Order: sequence, then C-alpha cells, then structure tokens
Amino acid sequence: MNDRYDAGAAGYGADQYELVGYDEYGQPVYRQVQTQQQTYDPYTQQHQQGYGYDPYAQQGQQQGQQSPPAYDYGTGGQPAPDYGSYDPYGTATHQGGAGQGAPHDPYGQTAAGTTGRQPRVAEQTAQQTAQQTAHIPQQAGPDHDREAPAEPQRDYHTEQFAFVEEPDANSEDVIDWLKFTENRTERREEARRRARGRIVALVVVLALVAAGGVGYLWYAGKLPGLSSEDSKAGTATAAGAQKRDVIVVHLHDTKGGGTSTALLVDNTTTERGTTVLVPNSLALTSDDGTTTTLAKSVEDDGSDGTRDALDTVLGTDIEGTWRLDTPYLQNLVDLVGNIDVDTDAEVPDPAAKKKGEAPLVNKGRDQTLSGKMAVAYATYRAPGEAQNAQLERFGQVMQGILRKMSSDPQAATTTIQTLAQILDPSLTDKDLGTFLAGLSDLAKGGDVKTDLLPVQNDGTLSAQASARVVKNVLGGTAKSPDKDAAVSVSVQNATGVRDNTEKARVVLLNGGFTFLEGGTGTARTTSQVVYTDAADKANAAEVAKTLGLSAGSVTKGKTSGSADVSVVLGQDYRPSSG
Repeated sequence: MNDRYDAGAAGYGADQYELVGYDEYGQPVYRQVQTQQQTYDPYTQQHQQGYGYDPYAQQGQQQGQQSPPAYDYGTGGQPAPDYGSYDPYGTATHQGGAGQGAPHDPYGQTAAGTTGRQPRVAEQTAQQTAQQTAHIPQQAGPDHDREAPAEPQRDYHTEQFAFVEEPDANSEDVIDWLKFTENRTERREEARRRARGRIVALVVVLALVAAGGVGYLWYAGKLPGLSSEDSKAGTATAAGAQKRDVIVVHLHDTKGGGTSTALLVDNTTTERGTTVLVPNSLALTSDDGTTTTLAKSVEDDGSDGTRDALDTVLGTDIEGTWRLDTPYLQNLVDLVGNIDVDTDAEVPDPAAKKKGEAPLVNKGRDQTLSGKMAVAYATYRAPGEAQNAQLERFGQVMQGILRKMSSDPQAATTTIQTLAQILDPSLTDKDLGTFLAGLSDLAKGGDVKTDLLPVQNDGTLSAQASARVVKNVLGGTAKSPDKDAAVSVSVQNATGVRDNTEKARVVLLNGGFTFLEGGTGTARTTSQVVYTDAADKANAAEVAKTLGLSAGSVTKGKTSGSADVSVVLGQDYRPSSG
C-alpha cells in the first residue's frame, strides 16, 4: 500500500502532499509541499540519484520556509491537529534555535545539517520496503470533539504487526450449501429407508393376517374346497370325530295325506348347520326285521321306531323327533312374522272354486309367504313330479323359518311353547327352542345349507353317492338293508301317462318292495304281473294287490333283469293318492 498516492488522489496535479506521520489512531497525516517546489517523479529521481534515493529527503531543504498546515485525509480533508514536532515513534530530537522544532521525520531520524539530506540509501530502501509491505490495521477515525490524549505514545515497529487473513464469506456459503445438500440427501435416504421398512412391515402383517384367516377357515371347515363336507380322512378334525346335534322332523300333511322328513344337523365343531332331506323311498328295517320304506315306517312304527331305523341305516345318533303337522307349521310361520322364499312353482289356491283364479303362491325370487302360503308351498307336488321336488320345497320353508327364528334361546323356547303342540317325550320345549336358536344364528350368517340324501331306485344308499352326505355331514356310515330282504319289483309303464311310473314307485316303496325302473312300453289295455319262481307267486299276488290290480293279472313267466317280480302297467291301472 502506498499512502502517497492515496493522499494525492483528491488534488493530484495541483498541490503535492507528503506523509508526515500517523496520529494516535493510526491514520496517516499529510502536509502540503511548497508550491515553488518542482514536482518530481520519484521513479525519475531514483534513476538520476540511484536506488538509494529517499523521496522524503527534501524535508531538510524546507527548514527555513514556512510549511502550510498538514491535512489529514483520513478525516475528510480537515486540517490535522498541530502537535508541533510530534514524533509518533518517540525518537525525534529538537535541533536549531530555541522554540523551533526540527522537521518531522516519520521514521524517527533527525535531519543532519541544514540541508536535511542524508545519504541513507540502504536504510531508506529498507524503510520503503517495510512501508510497502507492512499492513496497518483499519481503525476508527479520531473523535474531533475531544483533544488528543497527552499520554506518551508507544513506539510501534513493523514486527509488531501481524497479517490477519479475513474469512471469505463465499467460502462460508459454500460450506453451508454443502452441509445443506448433505443433510437433505441424508434425509431423503432416511425417508426411503423408513418407507421401505414400513412397506416390509405392512407386507408381513398382511401375510400374518391372511395366514391366520386361512388357518381359521381351514380349522372351521369353511375354506372353499376344503370344507367339512369335502374334507377327507387325515384332516385336523376327522368327520367322524366332529360334534353334531341331530333332530329329525316329520311334516304330516293333515289334509292331503303323506309325510315329509328332514334331519336338522348342528355341527358345533365346524359351526355349520345342514338340513338333510330324506326321500320317502329310503329302505329301512322295521321292528320285526322286515324291509320297509321311510314313509311306511313313519305311519306304522311311529317316532321311536323310525328314529331307530334311521340310526341303523345312516349310522347317526338322532337326539329327538319333532312331529310337525301342517296346522302347527302354519302357526309357526305366522309367529316368526312370515318368511321369504325363492319359489320355483306357482301353487294354486286350494280354496279356489273356479279354474283360472290367481294362484296362492307366485313363482319368483324373494316371495313373502304367510303361514297358509308356506304350508301350501311345502306340500305342493305338481302332476308328474317326483316326490323329491316336493321335499325340496319343504326344505326351503324350513330354511326360511330358521332365518326368521329368534337367536335367543329363551325367545325361541317361548315361540315353541306358544305353538302348544305335543312333542315327543325325548324332546322338550326348552331343548327344541335352544336347538332352533343355535341353528337360527348360523342361518342368519349364511352357514346353514340344504342337502338331499341320494337314494337309489331300489331305496338303498350307494356308498359312493351317499358318502358326501352320510359321512361328512352326518358323520355316519351308510348301511342299507340286504337287498334279499325285500322283493324287487320292475315296473314298465304302458299306460300312456308318464306320471304313473312315479306313482307306482311310491306305492310299492311304501308297501315295502324294492322298486326297479323298467322304462316305458307300448300302450296296452290290461296290466300284467309276472313271476318266475314258484316261491315268488305269493309275492306277485301281493304286488298286484298293492298296485290295485286284479288277481287275474298275475301270471307265471320271465321277469326282466334281476327283479323278482315284473309289472307292466296297462290302461286299467288306477293309481292311488299315495
């Protein structure tokens, strides 16, 4: 830094100023050089006088001339305070006459002689070098409102100053930006790690929930394809080891005659219910050991005999019998507040006097049935329909009753007691009400279904066909009576009326015979009953009597297939209402 040029910046070319020292605050003090002094070029004079030339050596030539006041450009160009021959470094000596101060030497050296020039080439060169390289710290300017302190001034030397490297604001900004970028990157990575952790945790939770749900459905037998009905041996809970409560229901049609039978099953292990429809043609063994049918057993053997016969054939343990006559069925439906059924046929009104009147029950989905309508639908059998069609309608009505029955055991018991029906001694009002309440709870959750027990034409159960219901639903083993115990009858329909085959089948099964389908033949006027062995003559006569045919229709001949007796129904056949 060269303060000479800083000082002359304000009036360069007009007046020249020279540095005379520093004030107490470290600010440079200048004074004006006499006007008659020629302007010099320090670099030219240095060339003329050599490198030891001191640009400030002219001070010694100005001793006898009055110098103008010095200006302190560090204070805005105001005249600097006159401190006399003030030596800021404390090394100046007063020479000359009394009261006159020697010219101020900013480097603390007294001018020798009157000329003020000293050939101090080496020393001045060193001082110039130190002056150019030394750094004077910036300080606050002097306070013009107070005088300069009178205390002695310290002698400063260049070695007392140190270079201070000022911090670069840009470097701080760069560091802050790098920190911000690094922190933001770390936050993003941390957010990604947390997101991945949450996703993994969610997947694990969902997998555990799914596994638990599948495990529960598998344990409860509700898993599609692996339910208790479709399960095989070797599952966690074998079908035979499951706990079931079974009650048999016999619907008696007090007006049209005939019965319909169903088994109500409550599987407490799988928490599922089933209504098993049992065809009337099911072959049973009566109390005397003879073969009979379910329909005939209900009429002849009563509740106890039929229950025991069903246990023998199905391998079940039926806990009680519920005889439900049609008037009580009507009252029960009215008590539960009507039922909703998907009807599959129009049921005419039995009280209709003319044909073409509106049916009592319409065909369609979600048909609301009152007690009277429910009875008519449960017992309806269209002309030419098999008995199983009517049996399935009865099952629909029972399903609707279970959905509307109260799930509270006490309320369900009150409903049963209101019917005022006489129950089987083995089944009390409380037992029946509690049982129906449990099934009602399952039915409302959609866990009660209806199954039809598959019975062959001869009334027996096929091990393969009946295994799904007998083994899985009932937990029993099919055990039909020996075929030899019943007389097998083959029936061929030659009446020209297709429905007569089914009517003959029902009558024969109710009579204790085994029915075999013989197909349809060419229409003929009279009926014929044929036997082969003489031992079967009596049986043939009994078959003719059961079908309502004359004794003259019995003849010896060749029977069809393995049947003991063959029957050809002619136009003289008059089917009974059975």
